Amino acid sequence: MENRIITAAMLHSFRDHLTENEKASATLEKYMRDIRFFAEFAANRLLDKSLVLEYKAHLGQNYAPRSANSMLAALNSFLRFFGWFDLCPKQFKLQKEVYCSEDKELTKSEYAALVRAAEKEKNKRLSLVVQTICGTGIRVSELQCITLEAVKKGEALVSCKGKTRKIFIVQALRSKLLRYAAENKILTGLLFVTQGGKPLNRSNIWKEMKKLCQSAGVSPQKVFPHNLRHLFARTFYGIEKDIAKLADILGHSNINTTRLYTITTGAEHRRKLENMKLIL
Repeated sequence: MENRIITAAMLHSFRDHLTENEKASATLEKYMRDIRFFAEFAANRLLDKSLVLEYKAHLGQNYAPRSANSMLAALNSFLRFFGWFDLCPKQFKLQKEVYCSEDKELTKSEYAALVRAAEKEKNKRLSLVVQTICGTGIRVSELQCITLEAVKKGEALVSCKGKTRKIFIVQALRSKLLRYAAENKILTGLLFVTQGGKPLNRSNIWKEMKKLCQSAGVSPQKVFPHNLRHLFARTFYGIEKDIAKLADILGHSNINTTRLYTITTGAEHRRKLENMKLIL
């Protein structure tokens, strides 16, 4: 049997593989971070199933099941790439989530408070970034598709993970973005850039949003860009009740991923149970 030891060359090859398969930059970095973590755990030992299971046990003891499974998914992708299918571990079994924690779900009123806080601090760019993500359901990485030309047209073509989809920009948002472009003398191209002219990234937006928490009165646990996309999904599904159409809008290949976006705290279900009046 070949000596199975992770080398720097293998890591480079795997990164090239992810790049060639058009993995999103955030996904690519996550996979590489997880594989490097496994390589450090292995510490140049020969890879066999017992070592992999030891690593799985370590994850189970130190990480939440969902986080552990995401790390195992990266490892399995790496092992399969090199043809080491016999080493692939099974993921931890998870009970299907019916409701999410109220500590993590961003509500409409909290979203509105964040927008007001950004406006109060005269951070018009952040206010519109927040409204654009929440009003279209796009990923943070897809903000680069929001150009002046797209806003004028009222729709943007978004390309991600090898798929292209059309995103509509509602009139109210379109008017705000056109006004913002005029005020900032933006004649073409990207609307949301740094002072150096580079596109805003997840880190830029995350840091600015966190600064709003105290003045907006919103828990920092709820304030991160991706939660705006979740709020869009829950709101759309609450109106349309069409999970397939929502999956297309969000750019999901797997409808089960979309289902995770529509999970609520169960407050509405609780109210319905109360209204049943079955306790005498």
